[in-house]
Amino acid sequence: MTDGGTSPTTGDRRTRFALLAVTAVLAIIGAALLTTAALRHPSELPRAAGVPTAAPDATTGAPRPGAAAGELTSGPLMATSPPTRISIPALQVTVPVIGLGQQSDGSMQVPTDAKTVGWYTKAPTPGSLGPAVLAGHVDYKKQPGTFAHLADLTSGDTITIAREDGSTAFFTVTATERYAKDHFPSDAVYGPINHAGLRLITCGGDFDTTAGHYRDNIVVYATLSHTDRS
Repeated sequence: MTDGGTSPTTGDRRTRFALLAVTAVLAIIGAALLTTAALRHPSELPRAAGVPTAAPDATTGAPRPGAAAGELTSGPLMATSPPTRISIPALQVTVPVIGLGQQSDGSMQVPTDAKTVGWYTKAPTPGSLGPAVLAGHVDYKKQPGTFAHLADLTSGDTITIAREDGSTAFFTVTATERYAKDHFPSDAVYGPINHAGLRLITCGGDFDTTAGHYRDNIVVYATLSHTDRS
């Protein structure tokens, strides 16, 4: 017996139960942090945690997200060059594109107005191997955003990206999806692929007045179909 009147066996058992309980709570908290990818109204874009690096850039040799090393690539590819403008004929959209990095909490930076679209600079450039990621507002400070009607895009629609090197990348929409914020598919959006892809992201669904953001994200998936140089 110990001074407290509890046998060593019982004390050890209670200690183990306490440790297991703490571990379970920490696991739940960790899982919630990893899966949360909210687009808080009107400005916070999905967290881009765990973006993989894989195949080196064909031009610079620098590692970047894309096909896993040794995997055969598919379709046309372009050398690395940042985007300068996006055009979406089906939505009558043509606006400048700026670079977006990460905020201190790991979430993507956001455009500071309703119209500008941002390219996530830690992802590939549009047209090069991997998923280029562009994000914009559905609305901002009571103004409709450039991506207000992004959910209306359908398979076969065209997205055109003008690039800094004077070339143009033409993408064809393959899918438009809506995801609850707590089920944002980070791997599908940011993970490696074997072709030049494009993801457009914005808010969607109902606006949650209590939480202060939309409940869902809209993600448009597209694939590079052809290229042009002025």
